[in-house]
Amino acid sequence: MWYHRAGLKGERMRHRFLAHGLTLALLISAHLRAQVPPAQLSPSTIGQIDGMATKALADSGTPSLSIAVVKEGRIAYVKAYGNARLEPLMPATPAMRYSIGSVSKQFMACAILLLAQEGKLSLDDPVSRFLPSLTRARDITIRELLSHTSGYQDYYPLDYVAPFMQQPVTAEEILTRWARKPLDFDPGTKWQYSNTNYVVAGRILEKVTGEPFFTFLKQRIFGPLGMTSVIDLDEEPLGAGDAAGYTHFGLGPARPVQAEARGWLFAAGERPRRVGPVVARREAAAARLARRDDYSRAAEEWRAPRLCTGRGRGQRGGLPQAVARRGGLGLRQR
Repeated sequence: MWYHRAGLKGERMRHRFLAHGLTLALLISAHLRAQVPPAQLSPSTIGQIDGMATKALADSGTPSLSIAVVKEGRIAYVKAYGNARLEPLMPATPAMRYSIGSVSKQFMACAILLLAQEGKLSLDDPVSRFLPSLTRARDITIRELLSHTSGYQDYYPLDYVAPFMQQPVTAEEILTRWARKPLDFDPGTKWQYSNTNYVVAGRILEKVTGEPFFTFLKQRIFGPLGMTSVIDLDEEPLGAGDAAGYTHFGLGPARPVQAEARGWLFAAGERPRRVGPVVARREAAAARLARRDDYSRAAEEWRAPRLCTGRGRGQRGGLPQAVARRGGLGLRQR
C-alpha cells in the first residue's frame, strides 16, 4: 500500500511528505483504468484499510492522506481521506498532488543506477572523479553518498525552515558551505542521514550527463513511466486544487508550512505527484528502467548498509532507507 500525507512537517525533511521543491504527482486517470482492470478487495479488507487510514489521521493530527493499494500487480483500491486544505476546507481527492519531500531520493538513486548500468560511472567511483574539490573526495564513493555513510554534514537537519533557507541558493553554494568542511566522521564508518549527500550526487549526475538534474529525470524516468503530472517546484508551484503543506509546533494546531526558497531541495527532496499510474506498472517499470539484478542488489544494500570494521574499507552502502521500508528502490508512486 502506498500513501501520501498532506503532512505535518516534523521529523526533519526526510519524513516530510509535503516538502516544497520538485513535485511528483501521479494521477489515477480514466486512461489508466481502461488499460489496467482493477483488482478486487473484499468489503472487510476495505473496511480495515479505511479504519487504519482514519486512525492514522486522528493519531497524528495530519490533515489528509491519499492511498493506493496494489494487489497482484494491479491497483485494487484508491481513496483520499481528510481535508487537503484547511482554510477554506477542501476535501482531499486521489487526483490531488502531494509533495513527497525526501521520498524523492529514490528517483535520484535510480538515475545514478541508470548511469552505472550504462557504464558512465560506477557506484564505487570516488567523488573526486567528478568533484575533486570537495572534502576528502578521494575517500568517499558514490555508494557512500547514496547510503548516507559519507560523513558529509546535513545542511538541513532542522524540523523547520531556518531563516537562511528563505533566501535562494544554488547547488554549488550548498556544496561550498557543507561539503567543503571537515567530515562528521570517517567515510564508511557510520550512518548519518544527510541531504548534502544527494546534492553531491545530483551534481555528479549533471556533470556526467551534461543536462540539468530535472531534465534527465523527466526524459529517462518520468516520461517512460507516464508520469505526466510531475513538476519542478522551483519553476512551477502546486495548483490551488492540490494539497497544501502544514506543520505544527508542540501541541499546537496545524499551520501552513513555510516554503524553502529556490534551490534548497535540489536532488534531495523536490518532487510532487499524485496517486497512481506508476503504482500499477511498478514491476514493469523497475525491469525497464534498471536491470532486475541491479534493482534487487540496490534494495538489499539499502536495507543493510555495510560499514567499515576497522580492518579496511567498508563495502557498499545502501540507498535511502525510507524507501527500503517501502520495498526497496521502488519506482512505485502515487
